[in-house]
Amino acid sequence: MEAAEPNIRREKTRTVLSGQWTLAHHRLLKQLLVRETPPEGGVVLGEISALDTAGATQLANWLGIERLERVLVEEEGLQPERKALLQTLLKALKREAPPKVESVSPVIEFLTLLGQQTEQLARHFWQLSGFVGLVLQSMFAILLRPSRWRVTALVNQIHQTGLNAVPIVALLTFLVGAVVAFLGATVLGEFGAEIYTVNLVAYSFLREFGVLLAAILLAGRTASAFTAQIGSMKANEELDALRTLGLNPVELLVIPRVLALLITLPLLTFVAVMSGLTGGALVALVSLDIPLGQYLGILADVPLKHYLVGLVKAPIFAFVVAVIGCMEGFRVSGSAESVGRHTTSSVVQSIFMVILLDAIAALFFMEMGW
Repeated sequence: MEAAEPNIRREKTRTVLSGQWTLAHHRLLKQLLVRETPPEGGVVLGEISALDTAGATQLANWLGIERLERVLVEEEGLQPERKALLQTLLKALKREAPPKVESVSPVIEFLTLLGQQTEQLARHFWQLSGFVGLVLQSMFAILLRPSRWRVTALVNQIHQTGLNAVPIVALLTFLVGAVVAFLGATVLGEFGAEIYTVNLVAYSFLREFGVLLAAILLAGRTASAFTAQIGSMKANEELDALRTLGLNPVELLVIPRVLALLITLPLLTFVAVMSGLTGGALVALVSLDIPLGQYLGILADVPLKHYLVGLVKAPIFAFVVAVIGCMEGFRVSGSAESVGRHTTSSVVQSIFMVILLDAIAALFFMEMGW
């Protein structure tokens, strides 16, 4: 072996590296390092006669970054320029080295994700509670000062959220009423009890479907509109302009929308109930041969409390839908992508909360015997 060739010499307590560790000996270096395993003891670099970036890189890959750092600290015979080359190379390799990814079991990963989602849900619920408190405080403050009432904005919101929603609410509930009547006739017909289809339609729409369908439609139609309107204003810095003028955005934008839904959803619930009962009456008349007079007579025997059970949920659903829609609008960060994301979020949250509250109310009224 020529003296210029790279060499690794094993001694009792140390390993001595010698020769030229350069690009010219790249192939020899590669073969040498494949044969030799990284030493356990000390490493001596002082006998290396030549060193360039290619040789230094192979040396770092062979020993490892951390091991080479320790060798440079302990090495005293290495020339300063070669030591500087190795230190510079180590800094570059550290920047390029990918972070070590520890393998995590699926159970731990699932529990971590579950914890993160739970924390995010709790934080969001806390923000929603704070926004509800802010809205209630603003409503009571305005109630005591009639000069601050936004009557024009309130009427405009009633027109947009109420009157404009009547056709879609009426059509949808009419079709659902017909479907419920068909379903009842199919099931009850096997027992010769088609007449109870009228009771099925009446109880389902008076207690549940009327207010629930109207609230879900408002959650998809109105909550998204509230979020998009307020979010666009925030993206265009119009909310900052209102604050600069000394105007309260909650009082100016949120309160009229909340009050409008509190007024319109009970009215839309009445429309939904009437339309659903009309759809059921049409099916009863055409498919079941139940006269309209008999249909109305059965409806007249239904206690009024069942209608009140459904109607009392309307203001609660309206408040929740309006507050979520407005809060998501204020959470927009300023970009068009953020407006779209929070608009979708407001619809999902509103529908989820409406169904959740309806389920809780159903359990409550069942336990109370109402």
